[in-house]
Amino acid sequence: MKNYRYKYHQLHFKQPSGTSRGIIRTKDSWIIYSENDKAFGEISIIDGLSIDHKNAIENYLIDQSIDKDVLIRTLPAVAFAQEILALSSESIDSFKLFDSSFSNGEVGIPINGLVWMGDKKFMFDQIVQKIETGFDCIKLKIGAIDFDEEIELLAYVRKHFSAKDIELRVDANGAFKVDQALEKLKILSSFEVHSIEQPIQPRQWDEMANLCAYSPIDIALDEELIGISEPDQRKDLLRTIKPQYIILKPSLIGGFEVSENWIRLAEQMNIAWWATSALESNIGLNAIAQWVSTKNNPMPQGLGTGQLYTNNFESPLTINNGRLYYDKEVKWDLNQISH
Repeated sequence: MKNYRYKYHQLHFKQPSGTSRGIIRTKDSWIIYSENDKAFGEISIIDGLSIDHKNAIENYLIDQSIDKDVLIRTLPAVAFAQEILALSSESIDSFKLFDSSFSNGEVGIPINGLVWMGDKKFMFDQIVQKIETGFDCIKLKIGAIDFDEEIELLAYVRKHFSAKDIELRVDANGAFKVDQALEKLKILSSFEVHSIEQPIQPRQWDEMANLCAYSPIDIALDEELIGISEPDQRKDLLRTIKPQYIILKPSLIGGFEVSENWIRLAEQMNIAWWATSALESNIGLNAIAQWVSTKNNPMPQGLGTGQLYTNNFESPLTINNGRLYYDKEVKWDLNQISH
C-alpha cells in the first residue's frame, strides 16, 4: 500500500532496560497511516539488531517506490509496517486485523513475564513482581552481569517454585563465547530451564548445530533468523542447525508472510515456535498479538512489552494474570500523531 503519510515517534522507556548489547533508553518508530486516517501501521527498529537503517527508512518514506521483495531483504520493518497498514485498510475496524476469540475480547493469550538485565537486586525484584502478578512463565535476559550472580537468581526461583509452578526461559542474546557455551548450558540445566534463546552470536551455523545436538537445554533461534530472506536459505538454516525452537519477530524478519513461511518449514522438521514482539508500540504489538491468536499455539508468547513506555498509545491491550487481553471497552487514542 503506497501513498501513505508518516510520523516519527520515538518511544521512551519508563526505565532504562538492559540487554547484552547495552542499555536501551529510547526506541525509533514511525507510524504510517492512510490519507483518510483510517488505517495504521508501524515501522519499528532496534539499533544494532534491525537490518533497517534510519536513513534508509526515511529515504524510503519520501519516495515509497521499492518493490515488496526488495523491502523484505533490505527494509524488513517497512515490509511489516506495510502489511499491517494493508490489513488495517481492509478492515471495518482499523485495529481489528484478524478475527479471533482474542481480537473479539473473549480470551487471553498466555505470555511470558520479561525480566530485564540489571544488577542482582533489580532482577530479583522483577522476578518477584512477575510471580506475584500471576505469571507462570518467566523469561530472564542473561549475559550482562556476572554469570554466578545470574545462577543465584535462578537458584532463588527454583528454591521457591518448581518447574511445574514456573516455566523458566533464558535469553542470552548471543552473549556466550563458543568455547564456554556448552559448559554454561550444562550449569543452567540444573535449574530445569525450559529453553535458551540464541546462546552464541548468529552466523555460526556449525557451532550452533553442535550446541543444539548436545545441549541439555532446548535451544531457540532468535537473532539467527534476521536477514535470512530467501526460502531456500531458511530451509538450509533449519536443516543445518536443527534447533528445538525458532522465535518469530515479524518486524525484524519482514512480516507475517515471512513468518508463515518459517512456520511451515519448521513444522515440516518438527521444530516448534513462538512469537515475540520486538519492542514495538501498541500498534505493532496489537498486530502481532492478533496474528498469533489465529495460529492456535498454546505456548506462552513474548508479547508483554506494551507497558514499557511513557509515551505509548492508549489501546485495548491489557495484561492480567500472565495473559494478554484485548479489552473492547477501551478505545484507541492516537492523539500523539498530529495530522
